[in-house]
Formats: sequence, C-alpha cells, structure tokens
Amino acid sequence: MNEFISLDPSELSQPSLHHYLLSAVAPRPICLASTISSSGDINLSPFSFFNVFSSNPPIMIFSPARSGRDNSTKDTLDNVAEIREVVINIVNYAIVEQMSLSSTAYEKGINEFEKAGFTSVESTIVTPPRVGEAPVSFECVVDNIVPLGTGPGAGNLVIAKVVMIHVNSKYLDQDRRLDTTQLDLVGRMGGVWYNRCSKEALFAIPKPNSQLGIGIDGLPGFIQQMNYFSGNELARLGNVHVLPNIEDEIRINNNGIIHGNREAKKNEILLIARQLISENEPNKALSLLMKNEAIFSTSQEDQ
Repeated sequence: MNEFISLDPSELSQPSLHHYLLSAVAPRPICLASTISSSGDINLSPFSFFNVFSSNPPIMIFSPARSGRDNSTKDTLDNVAEIREVVINIVNYAIVEQMSLSSTAYEKGINEFEKAGFTSVESTIVTPPRVGEAPVSFECVVDNIVPLGTGPGAGNLVIAKVVMIHVNSKYLDQDRRLDTTQLDLVGRMGGVWYNRCSKEALFAIPKPNSQLGIGIDGLPGFIQQMNYFSGNELARLGNVHVLPNIEDEIRINNNGIIHGNREAKKNEILLIARQLISENEPNKALSLLMKNEAIFSTSQEDQ
C-alpha cells in the first residue's frame, strides 16, 4: 500500500513550496529570452516557467518570477515593460552550459550574450537580438503582462505573440519539418537537474485511434483481470477501435510456443503478447491472447 504525505501550500516556506512545485512539474522546456531596455541595454536570461499556449494566434508565455530572496524583479520583466518585445530562443544540449551561465545574476546593464559567449544576431522585426547558436528562435511582441502576486517567488506572465520564426536548417528533415530526433532539446528538472531529449531517450506513442479506441474497459475480462500487463500496455491494447476477429486476423504461429506444462505455455504466450505490444501490434497481441483464453481460465482441476 502506497503511503502519501499531504501538504498545505499555505503552511510551507516559499523555498520548500518552490522545491515541490519545480521538482514534480518537470521536465519543463526552457525559454532563453533576449530583451532590451529603453536605454538600449540588452539582457539574456533563461526561464523554465514557459510553454506555447496557442497556434492561432501563435502565443508563447513565460514567467519571470520575483526573487525568492529579496523580492526584486528581474531585468527581463523590467525590459518587456519598457520595450514590449522579446526573442524566445530554444535551448538544446549543445548550448545548455552557456544557457546556465547566462542565468547568473549579473548587475543591470551587463550583456549576458557576451558573458555566456553567445552570438548576437540582429532580429528581422523586433529590436532585441536573437541567439545565433539556438536551434530555433521566435521573435515576439508582448501582448500582455499579468502579475500573479507581489511577494517573493510571485510570477509575472509575459504573453508574447510570435511574429517571426528562425530555424537552423540542420535540424530540418527532408520535408523541411523540425526533426525531433536531431533537435536534442533539454528540459529543466528540480534543483541542479536537467534532462536531455536525445534520440536514445525518445519513444513514440501511437495517437489515439481516430475511430475511437474501445478503452481498457472494452478489453476481454480475462485480460483486464490477469494483473500481468502494465497500465501503458493495457492502454495500447485499448486503443484498437474493435476487438479482432481471431478467425480473420493474421494468425500467430503457435508452433513456437512450448507445449506440455500449462504454466510454462501461459508465460510464453504472455511474453510474446508483451513483445507484440511493444512492436505496436496490438491486434496481433489481442488475437494471440483471445485464441488462448482457455489457458488463462482457472478450472477446478488446476487447483
């Protein structure tokens, strides 16, 4: 039996609440935001309170939070209040250490492009420059700034509309679409931790069936009750839009399944079914299980 602790946010210190929120809600994409002040000072700073929220219109939101130590506001927030423009540069593994260095709390007026060794590239529409090393950069105008509080750690939602996109062509596939396996993006975890979306760490999940999946509750009862398959595996089976007709399905060759000991044969069938699920062959897995349902039923002679 799992045991849980229950925490009231109002009773936690700000650092403790910050820890639980940021360690649990992860990985988070990173917005490397370049801004400029009314006096012309350029600032570059990363934020993991960030995501895309609309494609029509194209809207991204990030949140420069007030300092948890002294409640001061960040230069980024001050800048977008003065010049309502920002370039959101996407971070991948090739620039993650430079990105981290740019998060240093340098004094106002210090150019983090220079401190972190980034190339400052003139933008097409907005005033702040973009990061030349970023795989993708989004020039944005700021639609709105929404303060979420006035105390330490309070966020400020910067709602930014994308007006120009710059993509490094080395990350495009043959159809000129971004290649996720090549982007090698990174995400922010809690504390000092990050994660890397390298090709080896990526996995694909078939999109929910356009004909409506039958759901886990639509699977034969013996499959639901056998306590062998994980929730993910059952969900893959439940994504089929209709149970297979085992007479019409491509037949599984049972000659490879060992005979004799019933328990050994059952285990062999389960292993093959699990392999078929991992190969995205849910219909074949269901056919195999349904053809051998009798093996999984408990009769008096088995007691």
